[in-house]
Amino acid sequence: MRELRSSAFWRAVVAEFLGSLLYALLGLGASLRWAPGPPSVVGAALAFGLAQTTVVQALGHVSGGHVNPAITLAFLMASQLSLPRAVGYMLAQVLGMLAGAGVLYGVTPAPVRGTLGLSALHPSVGPGQGTVVELLLTAQFVLCIFASFDDRHDGRPGTAAVPVGFSLALGHLFGVR
Repeated sequence: MRELRSSAFWRAVVAEFLGSLLYALLGLGASLRWAPGPPSVVGAALAFGLAQTTVVQALGHVSGGHVNPAITLAFLMASQLSLPRAVGYMLAQVLGMLAGAGVLYGVTPAPVRGTLGLSALHPSVGPGQGTVVELLLTAQFVLCIFASFDDRHDGRPGTAAVPVGFSLALGHLFGVR
């Protein structure tokens, strides 16, 4: 419990909150349809990939730049993160995402707002199929993150932001449709 009294712990939790807020705001905001027509899958994939890259580069040195409870859970399961830190991160991430969506809701005109980027399964895809696709895409994302942040890989964890962002964009390209 000494960790909870550490200023580094709270800096990291605040970084996860801010990173999640920015990720939701930038990713969802860039994915909104401002013009009539079908949504751009490539645009949405790039928006989220670039948002992830930006957040990891900007805040990764403070908290690791998880910005996603699935990533935090994976780090906890791999014994790379303590339980109090994982719980703090996940609470901060959920609250940050809600705050980011709230800010986006407040600054976006109602006709453009729509569902704020909320996605749904294609009518021909069942819930089981959607779950399997989501699990596979999350697994490839987690594997990319572990490989990118492994100090034995190249000794330069600062370069991890780019492959992490590309990995997220790739997952969106495959999974959005």
